[in-house]
Amino acid sequence: MLTRKCQRFCQWKHLPVLKSWKRGLSLSTPVSHQVEIYKNDEAKEAVRDIKDGSTLLVGGFGLCGIPEKSINAIRELGTKDLTIVSNNAGIVGHGLGILLNSNQVKKMFSSYVGENAVFADQYLSGDLEVELTPQGTLAERIRAGGAGIPAFYTPTGYGTLIHRGGMVIKYGKDGKSALIKSAERESKEFDGKEYIMERAITGDFSLIKAWKADRAGNLIFRRSTQNFNVPMAKASKVTIAEVEEIVETGTIDPDNVHVSGMYIDRIIEGVGYEKKIEKEKVRLPEGEAIGQADTPAARARERIVRRAALELKDGMYINLGIGIPMMTLNCIPENVNVILHSENGVLGLGPYPYKNQVDPDLINAGKETSTVIKGGSFFSSDESFAMIRGGHLDLTILGAMQVSRYGDIANWLIPNKMVKGMGGAMDLVSSNATNVVVTMEHSAKDGAHKIVNECDLPLTGTRCVNRIITEMAVFDVNPNEGLTLVEIAEGFTQDDVAKATGCSYKVADKLKPMSQM
Repeated sequence: MLTRKCQRFCQWKHLPVLKSWKRGLSLSTPVSHQVEIYKNDEAKEAVRDIKDGSTLLVGGFGLCGIPEKSINAIRELGTKDLTIVSNNAGIVGHGLGILLNSNQVKKMFSSYVGENAVFADQYLSGDLEVELTPQGTLAERIRAGGAGIPAFYTPTGYGTLIHRGGMVIKYGKDGKSALIKSAERESKEFDGKEYIMERAITGDFSLIKAWKADRAGNLIFRRSTQNFNVPMAKASKVTIAEVEEIVETGTIDPDNVHVSGMYIDRIIEGVGYEKKIEKEKVRLPEGEAIGQADTPAARARERIVRRAALELKDGMYINLGIGIPMMTLNCIPENVNVILHSENGVLGLGPYPYKNQVDPDLINAGKETSTVIKGGSFFSSDESFAMIRGGHLDLTILGAMQVSRYGDIANWLIPNKMVKGMGGAMDLVSSNATNVVVTMEHSAKDGAHKIVNECDLPLTGTRCVNRIITEMAVFDVNPNEGLTLVEIAEGFTQDDVAKATGCSYKVADKLKPMSQM
């Protein structure tokens, strides 16, 4: 016979009770997990018990895979003083931007402010507390919370403001004074590498968006919408999942379940999802071409891109940052096949879609519409950053505002002025197994040095850059010995490079002309 403790546990979890036989065990008639189901017009009832001051974990990446119905319902109910954990906060008037506009949010945990001007303005004016967190660390903190792990060590952010502390969480009304700053993280060395400790994140409610559910709460996601939805589904006291279709229990093949119904408490069957596309990018039909601006800046970028393309080798797993790094794909050699990784949970990212292929459920890390190649795959954000931190990428190419002579990089924040957030950059430079290449213009628009002795902007990573490619030159970077000039572009002299570079460097014995694809 089962012990009373086991019987009580089964009743609490809504599990079927096992009957003991002399030979073997048999299950009684299955009892469905008690998931509450709400229709589209009942969304407010599904979220009504979210109280003022609650902590919400809100899934999605940009506007892809966001719980639109729950967000709109909370807006209508006027629930306020919310702490929201989300990779970003949508855009003005869409996604979580709706709740920011109505001043219902007290604090955000995010990795990226992006193009949401209201988010940035409220933060810089002291109306909103913001704890900026590296994207992979944010995903892992949520995953750990759902797995019952109170804390963990990560290489991401070591030596930066994340580690040292002092990052502004809340500004004064003057936009300059800091009322709340981040605390220093504990650090520890493992096998000769430094790590910092991060605490897990849990919530009162998780609001997520899936494609399909059965009545037992099992979920399936479409394309790149797993993102933060999957780890967030597991990390709160109550999880509310929005779906586009509900099917009968048993209809979904167990092999195809992305999130088990064990984690789901309520389901909203939504109708008429807007699925607004933040950045629609399309390919032109065959035979049409985009005119290229013939300006000095455009020519400089093209030179950088054509040199960076030579870093791509056949069979590499690579991650490319926004801007110049992503443009590298336009110059990839015909005989080179690379597999492009995207932080939001895509491996095998393809080119922009044709107009008739645009799918709001498939975007890249820059929130642009995209495609996926044959053999590609989709997964959640915590899985994506496990690939990154684990050193499974061969190459990452990033932009930067500054790089130091020993390979420190700064590319995410100008204090009191520009607040974009670090996104996944700190994670991308955290593994010694991944080659890190920086592509950037040699000098800032005002002529200031970008290659410097020491970065005076907040760091993204320390001693992590392996190569710098600019329109003037290519430098190899050694974390102990510093820079070596290995290539120089046509039209520039060594004296030109020296004047535009804000630190000392060596010159290779066999200095080469800059190669171009």
